[in-house]
Amino acid sequence: MASRPPLTPEILVPRLGEYLVQAGHITEEDLQRALEYQRKSKSSGRYLLGQALLELKLIDRETLDRAITEQIIQLRTALEDANRFLEKRVQERTAELQEALQKLSELSQIKANFVANVSHELRTPLTHIKGYIELLVTESLGPLTPEQRNALQVSQRAAARLESLIDNLIVFSLAARGEMSLKLGPVNLNKVASEVLSYSRSKAADRNVALNVDIPADLPPVQADEQKISWVILQLLDNAIKFTPAGGQVTLSIYPETSELVIVSVADTGIGIPENRRDEIFEPFHQLDGSSTRRYGGTGLGLALVREILDAHGSLIEFDSVEGQGTTFRFPLLVVHPPD
Repeated sequence: MASRPPLTPEILVPRLGEYLVQAGHITEEDLQRALEYQRKSKSSGRYLLGQALLELKLIDRETLDRAITEQIIQLRTALEDANRFLEKRVQERTAELQEALQKLSELSQIKANFVANVSHELRTPLTHIKGYIELLVTESLGPLTPEQRNALQVSQRAAARLESLIDNLIVFSLAARGEMSLKLGPVNLNKVASEVLSYSRSKAADRNVALNVDIPADLPPVQADEQKISWVILQLLDNAIKFTPAGGQVTLSIYPETSELVIVSVADTGIGIPENRRDEIFEPFHQLDGSSTRRYGGTGLGLALVREILDAHGSLIEFDSVEGQGTTFRFPLLVVHPPD
C-alpha cells in the first residue's frame, strides 16, 4: 500500500497554480513546466506542485509560503461568509416554517370550529324531523297504509344515520380542539359488549355476515369512559361488517392478556387493507376508495375518532390485515383492581 503524503498547507489550497499565475509570481509557461515535472516525479512520491516549482527554481520558498498563506486566509474568509449566509438562510427558513405552522394551526382551528358550529346547527332541525317521523310511524297523526309505513321507516333509518354522522362530526371537532373530555370509571365490558352487539346484529344479518362473540363471563372491570368505549367497539364492528362480503364472519373478542390489561379485538374475513394504503386509514375525512363510484359509504371519520378516543384513554390501536382475507383491530384497556 502506498504511503500517504504528509499533510502540508499546500494540500489545503486548491488550484494553487492558477493563483500564482494570476498573482504574477510565475508565468503560464512556468506553470506548465512545473505540472509536467510533477507528473514525471509522481513515481518517487513527490507530487505537490509547490515542490515542483521550488525544484525547478521557478519560485522561492518565501514567495510560495506567502502565496499559500494568502490563499488559505481568503478561503477561510469565504468559508466564514458562506457559514454566515447559511445561518441567515436557516433562520429565515425556520421563521417561514414557524409562520406556516401557525397558519396551519389557525386553519385547523377554524375548520374545527366550523365543523362544530354546523354540526350543532344541524341537530335542531334533525330533532324536529325525527320527532315528526316518530309521530307518523306510531300513527299518532292518523292511520298509515303499508306503503306509507315502509317509506317512513326508511326515512327513520336515514335520520338515525344522519344523527350518527352529526355526532361523529361533533366529537371530531372537540378532539381537534383538544376539548375531548373523559368520564373515567370502572366499566363492565360484558355489559358494554351486550349493548353494542344488540345494535350490530341486525346490520350483520342484513348483510348475511355471521357475528361471533368470544368473551369470558368473568372479565375484570377496566378503567374507561363507558360511553366512548362503547362507541369505539360499535364503530369497529360496523366497519368490520361493512367491509365483509356476504357469507363472511366478524368476531368480537375481549380477553385478559395480563393481570393489568384486557384486550378488545374485532376481527373480520373482509376485503383487507392494501399494504401501501395502511398509513391512510386513520386520516380524518379520508376514504381508501375516493372515487365517485365508491362502493362503501361513510365520512372517513370513524377510525380517526377511534384513535383519538383511545389516545385520550392512554391506549393504542393496532391492526393486522391481509388483502382479500381480512383485518383484525385490537386495543388494550387497564384493569381496575378492587381496593385492598
